[in-house]
Parts: sequence; structure tokens; C-alpha cells
Amino acid sequence: MLETTLDQGSDLTSKLSFDDFRKIIVEDYRVAVESRYVSLLGRKEVLTGKAKFGIFGDGKELAQIAVSKVFQKGDWRSGYYRDQTLAFASGMTTIYQFFSQLYAHPDVEKDPSSAGRQMNCHFSVRVIDEDGNWLDQTQQKNTFSDISTTGGQMARILGLGLASKLYRENPNLSYLKYFSNGGNEVVFCSIGNASTSEGVFFEVVNAVGVKQIPVVISIWDDGYGISVPNEVQTTKGDISEILKGFQKENGSNGFEIFKVKGWDYPGLCQTYERAAKYARENHTPCIVHVIELTQPQGHSSSGSHERYKSKERLDWELEHDCIVKMQKWLIDSDIATAEQLKTIEEEAKDFVRKEQRRAWSDYNKALAVDASQATALLSQIDDEAVELPLKQLQSLTEPSLKEVYSTVRKVIRELKGKAIDGKSDLLTWYKQQQQVNEKRYNSKLFTTGHQGPDHVEVVEPVYSDDAKIIDGREILNICFEENFLRDERLIAFGEDVGKIGDVNQGFAGLQEKFGEHRVFDTGIRENSIIGKGIGLAIRGLKPIAEIQYLDYLLYGITVASDDLASLSYRTFGGQKAPVIIRTRGHRLEGIWHSGSPMSMILGTLRGLHICVPRNMTQAAGMYNTLFRSDEPALVIECLNGYRLKERLPHNIGDFTVPIGYAERIREGQDITIVSYGSTLRVVEEAAMELDRLGISVEIIDAQTLQPFDRAHLSAESLKKTNKLLVVDEDVPGGASAFIMQQILEEQNGYYLLDSQPRTLSARAHRPPYGSDGDYFTKPSSDDIVEVVFEMMNEGNPDQYPALF
Repeated sequence: MLETTLDQGSDLTSKLSFDDFRKIIVEDYRVAVESRYVSLLGRKEVLTGKAKFGIFGDGKELAQIAVSKVFQKGDWRSGYYRDQTLAFASGMTTIYQFFSQLYAHPDVEKDPSSAGRQMNCHFSVRVIDEDGNWLDQTQQKNTFSDISTTGGQMARILGLGLASKLYRENPNLSYLKYFSNGGNEVVFCSIGNASTSEGVFFEVVNAVGVKQIPVVISIWDDGYGISVPNEVQTTKGDISEILKGFQKENGSNGFEIFKVKGWDYPGLCQTYERAAKYARENHTPCIVHVIELTQPQGHSSSGSHERYKSKERLDWELEHDCIVKMQKWLIDSDIATAEQLKTIEEEAKDFVRKEQRRAWSDYNKALAVDASQATALLSQIDDEAVELPLKQLQSLTEPSLKEVYSTVRKVIRELKGKAIDGKSDLLTWYKQQQQVNEKRYNSKLFTTGHQGPDHVEVVEPVYSDDAKIIDGREILNICFEENFLRDERLIAFGEDVGKIGDVNQGFAGLQEKFGEHRVFDTGIRENSIIGKGIGLAIRGLKPIAEIQYLDYLLYGITVASDDLASLSYRTFGGQKAPVIIRTRGHRLEGIWHSGSPMSMILGTLRGLHICVPRNMTQAAGMYNTLFRSDEPALVIECLNGYRLKERLPHNIGDFTVPIGYAERIREGQDITIVSYGSTLRVVEEAAMELDRLGISVEIIDAQTLQPFDRAHLSAESLKKTNKLLVVDEDVPGGASAFIMQQILEEQNGYYLLDSQPRTLSARAHRPPYGSDGDYFTKPSSDDIVEVVFEMMNEGNPDQYPALF
């Protein structure tokens, strides 16, 4: 581990005249001071009620300025919510945009990071245009959209950095010039010292060391995690001490590890120059442990650090504040005088205040448009029910959108049943504004560009007369091979994916055909697998990140949910990561392999397409669609389908299954059963017995749960049968309840029923081990037959007498 403490005689001046050197240093001081005033003023804006909440990067200014000096176009940042100075110094955001985000301005031009959807200090740059086309990442400094989950920024650095390695080592990718300049890009990651206690940190550090990925991980160490000191967080109270085993030595893989004080400006600059050089030229990962940082305002605007820091510690922080230390260094080194620095500070304070006021003014101007329109329309209505709400709205000097629309809605309710002048104009305006506010706050769950799955041509499977009948796993294997031949961007990885071709042989033999750059193994680290896919995908590749079994998705759900699923939404369609998470489940046996946690998935992965194919041919068609589109998806293959026989389509690599559309797989007259995945085979088995009992069943395969049945095929079926049963393997009230809500509410299926709709799901617990346990805990064909018969009995007990 390299400890770095330097004086003014460092290499900073080796290639510059002293005057040039002086200008650079003084400008750095200006940036640091401006950033500090942003933090101080931002906290005041929260405490006065102008902003909802605030978190700031005060105390970390100099270290981040040092990073900005080696942060080049094409590089990537994956950081956390203390990096405002880096964002300012590198030009990835402005002070005006910072305050626009603090006020939650819903205009993407004012807050390019999130259009008001994320709180301040959550930065991103836009990497796609409004149509979903990739921008040239090599011509800008890139930052992946921040998330609030501590440590959550770690997982994706695997893919961001691995992309550089692949672009350097795989010449077949050289045509993707928008994404890389020969693999020379470095990923700069930052994390707080307390967050290094989390499992994802160690998981990713281990994986980065194995792969030798070009990343520089900065650990901002101010001694605390909110109120908890390092001694409680970390063995030895020092994260770099326990990382020594990762130090690269004697030709091994591993890291170069640096330790530097956060107030030592020359030491910081030289440290990051060395770290970036190692990473960029040699693809050697580096860790920079920045110690003796301070956090002058405490953790956030919600509390005060005086509650948990001693007087001695607070006095130390005042003395070792990085800006105070830089002031002294500048003066002692004759780089600037106290008077010059005072002038810079006054100018910085004025500039920050000016930009804050401009952001606040523009924010209120935007809201005032809605307020003035509402006020004008309300003023045209001559009714006593309008007088008080109108006066209250007019009395507000800076009304929020909530106050404007709450007032309008109350008036609309008060005017119910009244035919009065001005009412129709108000209603028309309100309905129009609902669409405006839908775009402001509820749009872009998916990027919805012209490369989305909806734009992929539907191609039906074609079967020759002598089509082979082969195992389902072979269907997938041939599908993957044809797509890998077609598209060099495709990459597959996961536990046991490389050498043996995954546990069910979907990739069997493909590593030998396409090489270890495209099909490879990983360790047992689900968070990292998904994070690797995210990073690779945003850098222009087409990754298939395999999670071995559906239950194991739980161990990667934080990354999949917090980062991937919300990416398009939280950037207002400014970023996308079209990774495909491949896994398998359903009809498993055993408590730890129950295989159907669908309610968890539906609740946490909004923003991914959730594909639940009933067999491997349908899975292949979905993969063909997803490989040709640009939105993330989870594909859950049927675990008990790999050895079932299927006919091989002649166009196995080309036919497509549309995403979001159900399929009628059996015609019937008496009852509609909606299901998906492996359970469909059980439903089909039950339908044959029900035929013998005189009951005609129509079966609808959902195919995808998100989106669900866009063409409303389920409701169309109900027009004929008027009875509905939803069957699945999730817990009661899980996916079956979701499907029921979609059919009854979204598709208005409620009005088509002549009896109570029913769900049939697994029991509330997990299945015990063994086939008998499976039979008694998940829907069997016997269960389905009896429930359907009972539903028919309710309407016609004479024809269908009670069974029990």
C-alpha cells in the first residue's frame, strides 16, 4: 500500500510555468469554494422549506478536484451522493442544474440528471437521445445515474470496466466507435467509508481483482457512517488495512492501493495521476483510500453531527477542513495572498447565490404557468363553491403544483351535477393537464425508443415437414448459437455458463466456438453478475447475465431493483441498460428452490420486461425479440422443460414472439383459465379431464407478466365464457392477484363475469422437498379440475352436482 504525502515540489510544476501553475491552482480553489457555498446554501434552502431534503458533498472538495484532473472524455463515473465537486469540476453538471434538481424542477432541460425525479447530488449524463439512439460516449465525460442505496454503485463498475477490457482485446468490436477508444476508458468509482462494510463492496472488489478491470475506487473516509465511527464499522478501524490482501504483488492479480490525506492537495493530485495511469494503460485496478476528510454539515439536512461528535473531534474538523488547509498552503507557498483568496471567496459566494436564485425563479415560473391558467379558469365560474378555493390559491405567492391541482379537483367535486358557465372549460383544461403531469411524473418507465421490443417485426416460427424433435435445451442452444453468429455484441456469463455451458446446457459448446470473451464463468456473486450486465449494456454491448435459479435472484435483487429497473425512469429516459437476466424456475421441489417468487419480482422489477415462456421454443422467440431490441428483461425458463421434446423451427434464430402479448393456446366455451410457465402444462392436463366432465376450457398463456396482455385477449375470452380462473405457483395474493387486477380493472373484465372470479395458487409457505410435497403445496391438475367444477356448480348445480 502506497502512502502519499507530498509538498509543493511535486510533479505538478514539471511541465508548466509557475504562472500557469498558479492559475490552475487558484482556479481549483475557486471551484472548491463554490462547491462549499453550494452545500451551505443548499442546506439553508431545505431548512427554509424550499426543498424537500438535501444531501451535500462538503468536506470532500479537494479529493474530487484531483479526480477531475484525470477524468477524461469517454471515462465513466459510478459514484454516490457526495460527488458534487467532481460533477462541477468535470463539467458534468452546473450549479444552476444542481439547484434545479434540489427544487425538483420537472423540466429535463433544467435538471438533465433526472427532470426532478431524484434529489440533489444524484447525477447522470444523457447517453441516449429522445428516440433512444446512443450518443457518442467517447466525446463526453460520462456518469452513470446515481442511486441512494449505499454501496449500490459498486456492482455496475464490473461491467463498465469490463467493457473497456473487451473493447481493447476483442478486435471484432472495433466498429462500435461510439462506446470506446480502444478500451482506454477508466471507471472512477466512489464510496463512503461506512459503505465498505457492505457485502456488495467486498463482492465487487474481489471480482474486479480477478478480472483486472480498469477502475479506480475512491473511498471517502470522514471517520463516520452517519453517527457510527469507523471503530464500530470496520476491523482495525481502517478499510485499507484490511484490504492489504488485495495488493498486487509478485506478478499476481489484485489492486494497487493508495492512502492519502483528503486535505493534501498536491498529494491527492499525484496519487490520482498515478492511479489513473495504472488503470488506463495497464488495466490494473486501483483503490485510493482518502483519509482525514471532514463533513462540516453532518450527514444530511435531517440532523446535526454535533449530537454524536465530541468537542475535540469538531475542533479537529475545523482545523483539518480541506479548504482551510488549502488556504494555508496557497498562502505559505506564495501562490496567492490572503486578500486574493478573500476576493475569490466573495465572488464565489455571489455567483452561487445568483445561480440559486435563477434556478428558484425558473422553477417558480414553470409552476406559475399552471397556477395562472387554473386561476383564470376558476375566475370565470360564478359559483360560491369556487370563491374560497380561488381566494386561497390567489393568496399563495409561490404555489406548488400539488396546491394548484388539489384546488382544481376540489372545485370540480363541488360543482358536480351543476351546469354552469366555465365548468366545461375547466374540465377540458384539467384533462389536458393530466397528460402533461403524466409525462412529468409517470413517464419513461421504459425508454420507449424506436429500438424497443414493440418495433421488432413479428416473425412466426416455420416448421419443415421433417422438423427434428429434440430436447428443449437443444432448442435454446441452437437459438443462442445463431444469434451469437449474427451479433458480435452478444455476451453471456454467469455461474457455470462458460466451461460446461450452464447447468442445463443452454450454452453447451458455445465457449469453444466463440471464445472466453463472449461466453464465460463467474463466481457465486449474484449482485455482481447483474451489475456486470448493467455496465456492459450501457456501454453498447448485449449481455445475457445468468442467475442460475430463480430463487437466487433474491441475492441480486437490490441491484436489479434499485439500479436497473429504475434507470430509465429516474433519468427521464436519458440512460438505458438493455441487459437480459436469464434464469429458470417453476415446479421446483424444496424449501430453498420453490421457484416462483413472482410477487417479489412484480413488486421490485417494474421497469423490466418479465417474460415467462411456457416452453423453450417460446423462450427462443422471446430471446430473438429481446436481442433485437434495447430494453432490459428477465426471462424465466421452465426448469422442468429442458428435456421435454419440441419441434425445431426452421428459422430458430429469426422467429420472434412479441413482448407483452398473451396467446390463446386452447379454445373453449365454458371458462377462461389464465396461467403461464410450467403451470400451463398442468392446466392443459386438467382441461382434458374437464372435457370428459362436459366442461370446455379456454386457456390463455400470459407469456409476459410485465407488460401484461396488451391486446386484452383475456377480456376477449371472457366475453365468450363469462368465467375466470387464474392459476399460478406464487403465494396467495401474489402474481395471481396481479393478473386478476389487470383483467378486472385494466381490461374491464369485471363487467363480463357471471360468477365470482377465482385464483388458484400455491400455499402460503414454501414447498417441502419431494414430489409429494410439490403435489400438496402447488396447484395440481386435480386441484384445477375441482375448482373449475365447483365454479360450474355455482351456476348450474343440477348439471354439475357438488363433488364433496
